[in-house]
Amino acid sequence: MKLEDSHISLAHGNGGRFMRELIDEVFARHLSNDTLDTNADSVALSLPGERIMFTTDGFTVQPLEFPGGSIGSLAVHGTTNDLAVAGADPLFLSLNAFIEEGVEVALLERIVADLGRAATETGVRVAAGDTKVLPRGQGGGIYLATTGIGVYRHPGVLAMNEIRAGDVMLVSGPIGDHGIAVMLAREQFGLRGDIRSDAASVLPLTRALRAVPGVRFMRDPTRGGLVSVAHEIARATGLEITLDEPSIPVRPAVTTVCDMLGYDPFYLACEGRVVAVVAPDAAAEALRAWKALPGGGDASVIGEMRALVHGGRVLLKTELGGLRILEELEDDPLPRIC
Repeated sequence: MKLEDSHISLAHGNGGRFMRELIDEVFARHLSNDTLDTNADSVALSLPGERIMFTTDGFTVQPLEFPGGSIGSLAVHGTTNDLAVAGADPLFLSLNAFIEEGVEVALLERIVADLGRAATETGVRVAAGDTKVLPRGQGGGIYLATTGIGVYRHPGVLAMNEIRAGDVMLVSGPIGDHGIAVMLAREQFGLRGDIRSDAASVLPLTRALRAVPGVRFMRDPTRGGLVSVAHEIARATGLEITLDEPSIPVRPAVTTVCDMLGYDPFYLACEGRVVAVVAPDAAAEALRAWKALPGGGDASVIGEMRALVHGGRVLLKTELGGLRILEELEDDPLPRIC
């Protein structure tokens, strides 16, 4: 890299030579593709298909790098996963980078390189972007904002209003990994561990369910975790959801940290998992499809939708056979995890 400065200064955001060097020698070098034109204010995109999907997201995770990823790869996965669970193939991203004065250029380059690798692996291209430099003390190092565009490819309709009483809930893998990995990386409690974030593209998992009739709905359980997704469904459908605690996959190391610090893994963010609601006669086929993939080996049926008098509740059937009401999340147990 030719940038002479080792840290970002306000001059890197003033629209002049330093900003041009930053864009050309960091962003364009790692994100270059046939749709990215750093000299244009807008770009033309070729979008096949009739139903275009559109999403936007922001990322403020601390620390910026953590076991299993960084804010760069997280921005790609978080945005494209929102498209994937909606039934789309992601195609393009826009990227807005808000960089605090004083950030090391080497750190920025690692994050942009990580972002570029994740985009390539996911099959999505960064088509447009913008860079702003914030005065020292007015940012958290680096914030990223992204917009994603994709094309709907699921053969049926995916929506909460498709969910029926008797349907079952599946999760593609262990929950809570991302939240605990980020928390341990902060070293706030003097704890360390080898838990890695599950941050990854869920596109292979969502594509695998396109051949399974009876898939009603999919969602990635990010902020608020599994329970928050369940509450969204319960509110929208009026159904009661019973989750089966022994069936919900949680890594022993995650359970240990949660027990020590008083966290509940059912409320912790995941960044590479899918929650799906399917017709009961489709559950076995959906599980087979997921378990055949590297990211779905621990997939499990974890709950059921019921039309009861007390609709709209989320319950947990415990390992001892009792029932516990899972309240909707109010306090943020782990802020800035995505």
